[in-house]
Amino acid sequence: MVDPRQMPLDEQLDLLFQGTEYGDPELERAMRRELRARLEESQRTGRPLRVYLGVDPRTSDLHLGHTVPMRKLRQFQDLGHTAIFLIGTFTSLVGDPGDKDKARALMSFEEVMANAKTYTEQAFKVLDPERTVIRYNHEWLGDLKFGDLIHIASHFTVQQFLARDNFRKRHEKGDPIHLHEFFYPLMQGYDAVALETDVQIGGTDQTFNIIVAGRKLQEAFGQRPQVGILLPLLPGTDGKTKMSKSLGNHIPLTATPEDMYGKIMSVPDEAMPLYMRLLTRWGPQEIQALEADLQAGRLHPRDLKMRIAREVVEIFHGPEAAARAEAHFVRVFQQRDLPEDLPEYTLKPGQTVLDVLVDAGLVSSRNEGRRMVNQRSVRLDGQVLTDALAPFPGPGVLRVGKRRFVRVVEA
Repeated sequence: MVDPRQMPLDEQLDLLFQGTEYGDPELERAMRRELRARLEESQRTGRPLRVYLGVDPRTSDLHLGHTVPMRKLRQFQDLGHTAIFLIGTFTSLVGDPGDKDKARALMSFEEVMANAKTYTEQAFKVLDPERTVIRYNHEWLGDLKFGDLIHIASHFTVQQFLARDNFRKRHEKGDPIHLHEFFYPLMQGYDAVALETDVQIGGTDQTFNIIVAGRKLQEAFGQRPQVGILLPLLPGTDGKTKMSKSLGNHIPLTATPEDMYGKIMSVPDEAMPLYMRLLTRWGPQEIQALEADLQAGRLHPRDLKMRIAREVVEIFHGPEAAARAEAHFVRVFQQRDLPEDLPEYTLKPGQTVLDVLVDAGLVSSRNEGRRMVNQRSVRLDGQVLTDALAPFPGPGVLRVGKRRFVRVVEA
C-alpha cells in the first residue's frame, strides 16, 4: 500500500482527479479545493477519509464499465483511506431513473439479494478485500419511518427534480413520471448521511444524486457535505454509446482472458485515451508519456491498444493469463491462424445453422444468432452463412465474428 505521506499532495490530487468529468469547470474547481482541504486535514490528524461507492445489483453480472468507479475507489484505498463498497439492496428496489427515458421495473428484495451475492466477489477483482468495508443500504433505509421520509423530502422541490434532463424530457412529452422515482435520489442522499462520508464516487449520471441530494442532506443533518468525484461513462465496444449489457456492447468481467483481450482490441482507437484513464492502473505521468509518444509517431495506435488490453486482462485474470491472451490474439488475428486446441462440436441430425450456433455456445441466444447471421458474421470454412434457419451444411470450422471458433464434426 502506498503511504499517502510519501506522495506529494498535488500528485495525489492529480491521480484522484484523473479521468474525472464534471461538465462545469467551476464545480470541478470547487470539488478539487474541498478534496485538497480534506486531504490536508487527513494528513494533519491521521484520520483517513471515508470514501464510498454504491452499486445497485439489478443484474447478476458486472462489466468493465462498472469497474471504472471501483478503480477510483481503489486509488483512494491505496492512499490509505477507508473504502466503503455499498451494495444498494434497497435502492435497487426502485432503480436509478437518472439515465432512463422511462421508469425502471420494480424488483423484489429476494431478486436483489440473489444478485448481490455475486457483486462482492466480482468487485474484489479491483478492490483489496482485506481493506474494503462492505455495507448494504437496507440496513438503514429499511428502518426509516414515514415521518423520516417527510423530513428528508422537505429539503427538495419538485422543480429540482423536473429540471433533470430525463425527467424534463418525459414531462414535456407527457410520458408518466412515477412518484416513487423521486425517492431514489433521496435514498442515495441519505446513504451519505448514514455512512458519514467524506467522498462519494459515481458516474456523471449520478451528478444530481451526489452533488445535490447527498451534499444537501448531509448539511441538513449537521454533517460537512461530501466531495463528489464524478467519472464519465465508459463507451462500449462501439466506442460511442455507454457500455451496456442491454445494448450488447459490453465486456463482462466473467469473459475469458482471450475474449476480454479481443473485445478491447475491437474498440475504436479514439476511445483508447478514455480506456487508459478509466481502466488501467497507470498514473497521470505514464499516461501523458504514452500520449506524447503516440502524438509524435513513436508509438503505433495498435501497439498502444495492445498494451491497454494486456493491462486490463492482467488486472482481472493475472499476468500469465494476459500473456496467453495476447499470444492468442497475435496468432489468431494478426497471423490469421486458428486457435490452438480448437473445441469440437458434434453435429446432430436435422439441426439448422441457428441450432448449431446456440447449442455450440457461439452465441448467447437465438436472437443474437439471427443478428450475427444477418450481419454476415457467421462463416463455415470461410464461407459466409446467410440463412439462420437453413440446414447446417456439414462439418468444418465454424466462426462467429472475429473471436469465436468451433470445429463441427459429424457423429
